[in-house]
Amino acid sequence: MNQNYFTEEHNLFREGFRTFLKNEVVPHLDEWEKTGTIARDIWKKFGEMGYFGIRYPEKYGGLDLDIFYLVIWLEELQRINSGGFAAAMWAHTYLAMTHLNKEGSEEIKQKYLRGSIDGTMMGCLCITEPFGGSDVGAMRTTAVREGDEYVLNGSKTFITNGVYSDYLIVIAKMDADINPKSMGVFLVDRDTPGLSASKLDKLGWRASDTGEIAFDNVRIPASHLMGEPGKGFYYVMEHFALERLIMGINAHARAEYAIEYTLKYMTERIAFGKSLDKFQVLRHRAAEMSAEVEIIKTFNYQVAHSLDAGEYVVKEACMSKMQATKIADEVIYDCLQFLGGYGYMEEYPLARMFRDSRLGPIGGGTSEILKEILAKMIIDKKEYKSKLKKAKPLAV
Repeated sequence: MNQNYFTEEHNLFREGFRTFLKNEVVPHLDEWEKTGTIARDIWKKFGEMGYFGIRYPEKYGGLDLDIFYLVIWLEELQRINSGGFAAAMWAHTYLAMTHLNKEGSEEIKQKYLRGSIDGTMMGCLCITEPFGGSDVGAMRTTAVREGDEYVLNGSKTFITNGVYSDYLIVIAKMDADINPKSMGVFLVDRDTPGLSASKLDKLGWRASDTGEIAFDNVRIPASHLMGEPGKGFYYVMEHFALERLIMGINAHARAEYAIEYTLKYMTERIAFGKSLDKFQVLRHRAAEMSAEVEIIKTFNYQVAHSLDAGEYVVKEACMSKMQATKIADEVIYDCLQFLGGYGYMEEYPLARMFRDSRLGPIGGGTSEILKEILAKMIIDKKEYKSKLKKAKPLAV
């Protein structure tokens, strides 16, 4: 049924990308998981193959393909079982680069978007702060105009690629005393004086660098304000739907891989004279898990199709992330249980997958926040509509 969304070209792309990951990435994953540092040459290899440009204009070196190439890209990244590596890739490509593409000036796109697509530059998106996680409006980082510059002060935390990226997309308040939602989207080079970053130690996603970042009178050119002044809050809200759908797709993909691996294990593991796949209690739970994942996967594909058609899928993307990450956690928990003591061992994939999956209901808006957003839409009949004009970004 889900094959309705994929052509022969899509399937060939999947085969090629899966082979690329197997040859170029998988042999290094254990090392990157231990060190928390992904070798920079892999970024260049991704760029050379066009894997960072799937959804971006050919003008800047992209491929300008439909959203189901992105879906395949995300699914295959989950199958290699390193949530950290996958996060480093998609946070660069669909968090940082989305703002470059949507709000960046032509000058910025020619340098930073093009460099991001060809793999010579790495980016990160800085929204979350120590005292304001899902509450974007409560952020304290400020950007004050002084002549031909903006001066940034404040801090960000839980930033994927926050330590090793070449540039940062920073959301900061501009006229907080007048309007608490007056924010800007700023491009900051890594080597700008006053910017510092430290790596955080975390439960999962260990291959990626997650950083805490401080801005101490960081001066950037006024031309590095992207899009319209004061519209940063709405840009962030506009792009949240894609981020949440991405996390929903990630969730169904890793859950599907967990089931696939576990079913294979069950056919090989013998207990009481028969393989585990012959025990009714395990068979029935496996059937339930497969049904749950197939349902959310089908829903995610439909949301992706709607997003690609230009629909404003705030409600559907929230549902995708909320339900898919919940199901993935439950499925991976049970799959680990099916492996018994082996599931708890690091040499088997479920231990890492169990840790990595736990971030799903937290990152990109907690499940609790998503439930309240959905409650407002379903119960209070609140409507969320885009507040941005469909126009070219303003040069500053």
